[in-house]
Amino acid sequence: MYCDRCGNILQPNQGYCAQCGKAVAGVPLMPQAPRMAGHVRLLGILWLAISAFRLFPGLWLLAFSRMGVGFMPRHFLIAFGPLLMVVGVILLAGAVAGFIAGWSLLDHQPWARTLTIVLGILSLPDIPFGTALGIYSLWVLLPAQSQQEYRQLARS
Repeated sequence: MYCDRCGNILQPNQGYCAQCGKAVAGVPLMPQAPRMAGHVRLLGILWLAISAFRLFPGLWLLAFSRMGVGFMPRHFLIAFGPLLMVVGVILLAGAVAGFIAGWSLLDHQPWARTLTIVLGILSLPDIPFGTALGIYSLWVLLPAQSQQEYRQLARS
């Protein structure tokens, strides 16, 4: 590193130029973006995408549990209809919660970090995409430094 006034070579921890006395430590030329800024935006987009994929099977299971498709025997629908309905409701609830998490991450809502951590933990058994998104969500949002950076993002 060189002094911008006289061109003297500066040491990394040097506070002043030994030749001309100019202060070296100052405002950085380019403000540093927080580590989380890009990750939070990507997480929001990924949560919206995976929620869209979870929405369609949930709607299909709800419709199938009610009417069947016409080729299913009546006793099958009586036995498995409630199970299909419960699974469909769970998928729909997960999709709605994922949409809320993704949208609120993109909006930098203060409570979005907590919701996304909970959803990230719940999506870990959903192999392979839910697991990958859950791990990525926890990696980005769980460290203590992330909490402070997310609070700064939410305030701005």
